[in-house]
Amino acid sequence: MTATQRSIAAAEKYSAHNYHPLPVVVATAQGAWMTDVEGRRYLDMLAGYSALNFGHGHRRLIDAAKEQLDRVTLTSRAFHHDRFGEFCTALAELCGMEMVLPMNTGAEAVETAVKTARKWGYRVKGVPDGKAKIVVADNNFHGRTTTIISFSTDEEARADYGPYTPGFEIVPYGDLAAMQAAVDEHTVAVLLEPIQGEAGVLVPPAGYLPGVRRLTRERNVLFMADEIQSGLGRTGRTFACEHEDVVPDVYILGKALGGGVVPVSAVVSSREVLGVHKPGEHGSTFGGNPLACAVALEVIEILRSGEYQERAALLGDHLHHELGLLTGGPAVTAVRGRGLWAGVDIAPGVGTGREVSERLMARGVLVKDTHGATIRIAPPLVISKEDLDWGLDRLREVLTAG
Repeated sequence: MTATQRSIAAAEKYSAHNYHPLPVVVATAQGAWMTDVEGRRYLDMLAGYSALNFGHGHRRLIDAAKEQLDRVTLTSRAFHHDRFGEFCTALAELCGMEMVLPMNTGAEAVETAVKTARKWGYRVKGVPDGKAKIVVADNNFHGRTTTIISFSTDEEARADYGPYTPGFEIVPYGDLAAMQAAVDEHTVAVLLEPIQGEAGVLVPPAGYLPGVRRLTRERNVLFMADEIQSGLGRTGRTFACEHEDVVPDVYILGKALGGGVVPVSAVVSSREVLGVHKPGEHGSTFGGNPLACAVALEVIEILRSGEYQERAALLGDHLHHELGLLTGGPAVTAVRGRGLWAGVDIAPGVGTGREVSERLMARGVLVKDTHGATIRIAPPLVISKEDLDWGLDRLREVLTAG
């Protein structure tokens, strides 16, 4: 057996089969490139679902982590530590908000936002106890906890996990009239992805997000933007909401906030909203730990320069121009996205998204499929134009050979 086969065999035997990864075993990585246990190099065109916006092994982030490792890694929130206030201040300023509630994973941040919205609804808006409702969109992906999959429309994510958590209403994504009809006196929040990633990088119609923003203001409802995948530079702006000049009441952040080094997430909002929490009502042992704060602080400093947002915008224009040339041909039926983020729908005669991903892997490019016929392209923002073009050339080869 090869080193790859041995590693995959051990994973298959001893790990639960809750993922179906491509048959590549990564050993090292730097920038936009990964090397497997056999020494083969691959161009990373997925970037850990945007967790690796700044690439693998970004020197500033690794140095920040190493420095903190020698000082203190964990205190729990039982005590203060010297990076916590600094991190909360910096993230609040980046978001133009007043308060931060740090967590670890994206799903944990979404759960925190749900709990916050309900508590705000009862304590501030005055919704009767037990009646709070949150409106969400179909085809959403906000995580995989029991509560979150309760408002998913993906049967693969939901099946056999009931009974489900009540208190959510699902409406079509991008349909403002349906949203208006769903929001009532018991609605405490609207929870949306500004761009739906797992659904295939779906961008809502122009005017939809501003319309939701107006509606939520008029009805005294929180607008919660899940920017876990779309935020922190991916779309060419710090936040995807900025493309339509929308500022939500709540930002939900994760993935890239940890720089691809440690899991870091956060809910960021106003004092009125996050101020509803009191000691003991909600928490997390690792949330806001010193190591996480140190790395996230460096992420925020990197974002403040605007360099990566600009790179994502410029290279994103190039990416979408090149992918647009494929649209309407025999291999690609549609392309969607914004910045360095694209969903490419593969024509049935070419193969499934999984099959195209495997063919790309054989040519040294790593992407991932979703919903059967779609591949997602989301390279690290550090990728060079030359490497991006090399990856796109491999995609053309696959589509032509398919």
